[in-house]
Amino acid sequence: MKRTQCGTVSADQVGERVALRGWVHRRRDHGGVMFLDVRDRSGRVQVVVRPEEHADVSQALEGVRHEWVLAVEGVVARRAPEAINPQLRTGDIEVVADSARILAASEPLPFGIDGGGDASDETRLRHRFLDLRGQELQGNLALRHRVTMESMKFFDEHEFLNIETPMLTRSTPEGARDYLVPSRVHQGSFYALPQSPQLFKQILMVSGFERYVQIARCFRDEDLRADRQPEFTQIDVEMSFIDEEDVFSLIEGLFERLFPLVGIEPSTPFPRMAYDHAMRRYGSDRPDLRFGLEIEDLTEVWSSSTFRVFESVLSTGGVIRAVRVPGGAGASRKQVDKWADVVRLYGAQGVLTLKHRDGGVEFQVKDVLEPGQIEQAAQQLELEEGDLALVVAASESVAAASLGALRLKIAEELELIDESRHEFVWITDFPLVEWNSDESRWEALHHPFTSPLEEHLEKLDSDPGSVRARAYDVVLNGLELGGGSIRIHRQDVQNRVLGLLGIDLEEAEERFGFLLRALRFGAPPHGGIALGFDRLIMLMAGASSLRDVIAFPKTASASCLMTEAPSGVSADQLQDLGIRVARRPTIVGRDDGEGDRDGEGGRDDSAGTGSESPTSE
Repeated sequence: MKRTQCGTVSADQVGERVALRGWVHRRRDHGGVMFLDVRDRSGRVQVVVRPEEHADVSQALEGVRHEWVLAVEGVVARRAPEAINPQLRTGDIEVVADSARILAASEPLPFGIDGGGDASDETRLRHRFLDLRGQELQGNLALRHRVTMESMKFFDEHEFLNIETPMLTRSTPEGARDYLVPSRVHQGSFYALPQSPQLFKQILMVSGFERYVQIARCFRDEDLRADRQPEFTQIDVEMSFIDEEDVFSLIEGLFERLFPLVGIEPSTPFPRMAYDHAMRRYGSDRPDLRFGLEIEDLTEVWSSSTFRVFESVLSTGGVIRAVRVPGGAGASRKQVDKWADVVRLYGAQGVLTLKHRDGGVEFQVKDVLEPGQIEQAAQQLELEEGDLALVVAASESVAAASLGALRLKIAEELELIDESRHEFVWITDFPLVEWNSDESRWEALHHPFTSPLEEHLEKLDSDPGSVRARAYDVVLNGLELGGGSIRIHRQDVQNRVLGLLGIDLEEAEERFGFLLRALRFGAPPHGGIALGFDRLIMLMAGASSLRDVIAFPKTASASCLMTEAPSGVSADQLQDLGIRVARRPTIVGRDDGEGDRDGEGGRDDSAGTGSESPTSE
């Protein structure tokens, strides 16, 4: 008989004979009658085995246990009203078996399907093939498939070409390390696995393809982190003859197409927010807009204070900023110390308090502020009776980072975050470069091929720190979904930017020569974006970790516990490659699956986020 999928059997088939193939999800024996829940990818259905009617079937299935694979044929029947299971799609029917055979037995499981119980992450990753049988992971990967198909359909409708770029390419290390692949034919030389298709997609624009898209696999050999995957996927997009608004409109249209798949209806157009505003008001370039608690700048209000802490900070160009804690005036000293610990993680010395209680406002340190200064600050912070403000005096970058983290902490503790909301925002006008004080040089905030604003070109030499880039990120609920930029298409501007970064013409030719040569032969204005596909699916699925939306993830130490990769290779293989291992490396992470399930839920962005540079955007 032609196979019927377990989860599709319905009451419309009552009286019909069906053939099922699947795993035993559960077995129950009642008064000599055996009940089996048989499962395949489509779902589960109850199979009834009655010895008095089919003794041969009962005998054939006598030893059946969980996760054995069966072939069962039988007649669809209605369940008795009291036996109906409304939680199951097939809960109103059952299949009365009249033929069965065992296709494969299973050893006892190390953990239960659809619920690992007390199984460690290490055990689950080592037996990933079992974890993947669970309903949640199967649903997540099915969603990933649907999003992939819908995305490519969307881009096809918008006249994009799906073009593959090389997986074996040239190493252009800067920031994250490349994964290197030795060449057997060219001994002593190495390919690199791509950290992104950035250079190739720009060349495709020079080649006249105008609209490119790819579901691209990317690789980064980064330091051990619990929230990163060494290989990840991104939706990579590039277009010619466009500006920022064209990119925004395209991606908003894509999200209008994708997010309804999980019941989310984005409101477009998404708001635009300049980088400086985001950092000043939210302390982050990926702000969570589902709640208020915006950071207030009290620098001007308290600039004339004689308080030594404030004087010291302001004399070095620092700032005084604060965040409000609704109803926090009664917080204990212990609680305030915990909040102070949050800001210390980001370099601040601690917090000072401003309380509104008993009809008045008081600052933690007595007699260092004028009453008018206290009242003015309270008005700016919109302090109400019972509220508390936590004040940080530090450099602008430290104040932003520390209060940004504190703002989130307070919102979580006070349960101010509405999980049902989905707040998208475009962050724009990033700095083109940032100063690396350790190396005393300018570095690209995104990548060396990001275009500065046209009106800022004259400041590249005189005031590079003030130059703004034509770069943008798309953010959802405080998590970056992807980033991109309008590229430099003029050779003279590209040379100036590379020179600013300390990359002379000789080094530029060595590292990026193939792109620079292409720019000399008529490059169109172009730009694009990379969306972190893994993170996108994680958010759509409501998963807590990237692992839950990747079929075969790595651990924090970039090892695969299921296949035990990376592994050693034979001496003959090394000899063919012309490689000698100086010492036998120790593979870290054979049992390090623990503590790595938080995935991308933290504040750090990396794998799973769109990345467009040869290294990192």
